[in-house]
Amino acid sequence: MAGGVTEEERRARAALTRVVEPGDEHGGRWLRELGAVGLLRRLTSASYEHDPLTGAGEQRVHGFRARAARADPERDLAAVEACGGRFVVPGDPEWPSQLDDLGDARPVGLWVRGRPDLRRWALRSVAVVGARACTPYGAHMAATLASGLAERGWVVVSGAAFGVDGAAHRGALAAGGATVAVLACGVDRAYPRGHAELIGRIAEQGLVVGELPPGSHPTPSRFILRNRVIAALTRGTVVVEAEYRSGSLVTARAAQRLGRFTMGVPGPATSGLSAGVHELLRGEAELVTDAAEVAELVGDIGELAPPRRGPVLPRDLLDPAGARVLEALPARGTAATAGDIARDAATTVDEALGRLYELHALGFVERLGDGWQLTAQAVRRPNARRGGA
Repeated sequence: MAGGVTEEERRARAALTRVVEPGDEHGGRWLRELGAVGLLRRLTSASYEHDPLTGAGEQRVHGFRARAARADPERDLAAVEACGGRFVVPGDPEWPSQLDDLGDARPVGLWVRGRPDLRRWALRSVAVVGARACTPYGAHMAATLASGLAERGWVVVSGAAFGVDGAAHRGALAAGGATVAVLACGVDRAYPRGHAELIGRIAEQGLVVGELPPGSHPTPSRFILRNRVIAALTRGTVVVEAEYRSGSLVTARAAQRLGRFTMGVPGPATSGLSAGVHELLRGEAELVTDAAEVAELVGDIGELAPPRRGPVLPRDLLDPAGARVLEALPARGTAATAGDIARDAATTVDEALGRLYELHALGFVERLGDGWQLTAQAVRRPNARRGGA
């Protein structure tokens, strides 16, 4: 036994990952009602007709029984061990209990490669997902967000796909941080093949996780169903570039249903790759532009993003009376008398003169005969010294 889980239970769940497709709620209900050992016995029993499973068609159950007959859990457990992995099931100390929020769609178990503890990493994790065919802007934002989150001690979770997923993993790794890849195939397989080196690095420095047993190939439906695990495993999901029809939006909406934080990075309104993100932002998603804003949402009390404001100009530091007098002066190149300035500032001439001499000392105004006019400092824009337009 390990953590209260018997080896018989572990073997049965390993076998059932060959039988029940990810997210199959019929299989999940049977598993909840009968237990892993009981369900596997029912599926492999010669007297099944006398004690059938309910809730699924005969043809479908026949498919389950055919798979169960071919399952070889000892072989699969040996295969994952050979690639430095393990099989984690509910009841193990390493099992992330937040996956239980999926109910009957909860994974039967998780095949895991990598040394870190999955449960501990998942407690402080954020998903960063998005378009496969992302723009350079999308790749930059994903990598920057991931590296910033990693530097703040957050684990970055994604799906190891091309585009945003790959950029997010690389960003976390480049910062020396933690990252988890959730695959739609066996953890001993590199998919996409072009990311073989990246997935190898993740397995070495982080974690590679999947519901399917060793050797399993991905299918379109498995990619979509994989996304619910990414959503449930993490505290929140950030979407960086997504079209209206996108698997990333499936992840975000799953996160919303589970009560997790859902965030989106805005992009150009003219870009189809931003359309899905903008639709999320019109709903319940929060707009984020950097790692600090993500951490403020998903983190603990006190993890606040710095306040956003433009540059502070010298005239911003004036008291209200001085500011009113300064605003009463005409545009640069035109002088005004103290009387005119006092009238426009709604004050007395004596008060206006006192303020004008203060402004003169600060370099905002200059005397021109009987009049006063603005100096270059008073009208200079904040980026003028740097040669900005």
